[in-house]
Amino acid sequence: MHSRFLIGAALVATVALAACERTSAPADAPAPAFSHAATVDLSGYYMPAAPVSIGKWSLDHLFVGPASEFEAWEGGSRSETFGPVMLQFDDVSSPMVATELGEAHSVTARVLPTRYEVTDTSVTFEGRSPELGRVSFDGRLDPDALATSKRNLGDDGVVMTGTLTAGGQTVRDVRLRWWMGD
Repeated sequence: MHSRFLIGAALVATVALAACERTSAPADAPAPAFSHAATVDLSGYYMPAAPVSIGKWSLDHLFVGPASEFEAWEGGSRSETFGPVMLQFDDVSSPMVATELGEAHSVTARVLPTRYEVTDTSVTFEGRSPELGRVSFDGRLDPDALATSKRNLGDDGVVMTGTLTAGGQTVRDVRLRWWMGD
């Protein structure tokens, strides 16, 4: 019995020593869910240059906020109705109503982020909505076209092109122009 104890103790010591000397590298940490690294102000509304429809839903805009909104969101201060980057869709079958900007559809779906990465040249977005399910957008931004549009306080020129997936459908070559809002 004494020899079994010694063998058991030696086995435990060997396993403990091997665990301490383990040199394998840790698995890569996943990328953060929310990341912004833009060095220029990208804030504004990115509006479709041509209609983008998914069933009864039409993309109204992609919103990008100023750096302070990204910092607040990433710091944990989150709204249930507004994000630093989000998409809004209109239900084109809903009645039109008068707004301060003119007529608009009465039913909209705003999609807040579950993940995003925003840089000077790209916007990658994922979110969910009850109306459209999983929504994603992967866009490439043209910094020169955006600078021109901002100088002109909005321009019909395309500043971003991307792929939108929503409602189980994918639309490629979504072309967006910039508008500063009012």
